[in-house]
Amino acid sequence: MNAKPAKMQPGPSLKAATPDTAPDTANESAAPGSRRRNGRRRLLMLALPLALAIGGGAWWLLGGRYVSTDNAYVHQRMVSVSPDVSGRITEVLVGENQHVEAGTPLFRLDASGYQIALDSAEAQLAAARLAVAQQRAAYATAAAQLESARSIRDVQQRELERQKELTNRGVGSQSALDQATITASSASNAVVVAQRQLDAAAAALGGDPEAETDSLPSVQAAISARDAAARDLDHTEIRAATEGTVSQIESLNVGQFVAAGTSVATLVDNADSWIEANFKETQLDDLEPGQPVGIEVDAYPDMELHGSVESFGSATGSQFSLIPAQNATGNWVKVVQRVPVRIGIEEDARRPLRDGMSVHVSVDTGHNRLDEMR
Repeated sequence: MNAKPAKMQPGPSLKAATPDTAPDTANESAAPGSRRRNGRRRLLMLALPLALAIGGGAWWLLGGRYVSTDNAYVHQRMVSVSPDVSGRITEVLVGENQHVEAGTPLFRLDASGYQIALDSAEAQLAAARLAVAQQRAAYATAAAQLESARSIRDVQQRELERQKELTNRGVGSQSALDQATITASSASNAVVVAQRQLDAAAAALGGDPEAETDSLPSVQAAISARDAAARDLDHTEIRAATEGTVSQIESLNVGQFVAAGTSVATLVDNADSWIEANFKETQLDDLEPGQPVGIEVDAYPDMELHGSVESFGSATGSQFSLIPAQNATGNWVKVVQRVPVRIGIEEDARRPLRDGMSVHVSVDTGHNRLDEMR
């Protein structure tokens, strides 16, 4: 009897083996990829700080070429307008913020009193010139008297000699000789007196009778007084000393009395501008006159000007204050001081600059920290 071989059925052991072997294969295939991702992550974690350190170091080494500050302002010449003489205002000729040329009349004072003073000085000058003419006449008279006295003296000397000769010959009398002697002596004295009078007349003419009238001291004094009176009269009209913009003149009123030297307005010269930058004292080591400067005006963000360093202040800004800081105390705290640096503007601005405008300046020193380390 032949027995049929039994069909083999898949057993549980075969089915159970499939799930046990699959995870091992997956873990073996996933491990290399996980390690690669972890390696990249570590590389990125190291590369980022390294890149920042390299970039920061490069930035520091290549930096330091430009020294900048925003504590900087536009400055322009401001001329105080004040009268040289006192008086009441009769006319105001310009308005507030009006641009004027040099020599433009700004306002006028009452000139009547100064005109009277000028007329009086003119009269005194004429009197001085007349006095000189009289002194010249006196000098001429003294010269003529001296000449006459000399002629009389010569005649009397000849008469005296003749009487002496007659007396010696026994013809003349002694009394006649005595009379001739007295007369000759009087004539000689008259010459001396006339000479003294001539010298006095010459002294009144400054010692030089031929000198010009206006060169004599008395006339020069009168001329000076006349010129001073004319100057005062001319200064009753106050004019602009320079080109610029008139400010603070709106407070002047007709009839207002102003004293000589009183500041009544300000003339701002907009054509002459410069920058005063207040750098920290720790920034001055690399700054030198002549270095180029970039200038940014806060009022005009799209405009950049160029200039150059001109000079450095002789002291810190705090030393020019009304009450300089006194640091000789127990609670002293060190504060970085600022030194004013004058920066000239090398080109005309496309837009008007005003005194006091805020700017940002950057000075090109021409070298960085890496150059200094070499």
